[in-house]
Amino acid sequence: MNTKLTLTIEQETIQKAKKYAKDKNRSLSNIIENYLKILTKEKIKEPKKINPVVKSLKGSFKIPKNMDYKKELRNRLEKKYL
Repeated sequence: MNTKLTLTIEQETIQKAKKYAKDKNRSLSNIIENYLKILTKEKIKEPKKINPVVKSLKGSFKIPKNMDYKKELRNRLEKKYL
């Protein structure tokens, strides 16, 4: 059952959203409805299976709290490929 909903949104945002919907050949209501469905969808958490080798390594070392993972990865990849 569909129900009417009134929203207060900036005029510029509405115009951009209408153009987007038109370009995608969809209604703005359809886009908003699907977005809200995605936001409110209950996620079912499935336990991930851990490889036995990885499981055996769990807890074998500690990473410093101030370590920048992305920076370390970038540095190591630069050394390897540059």
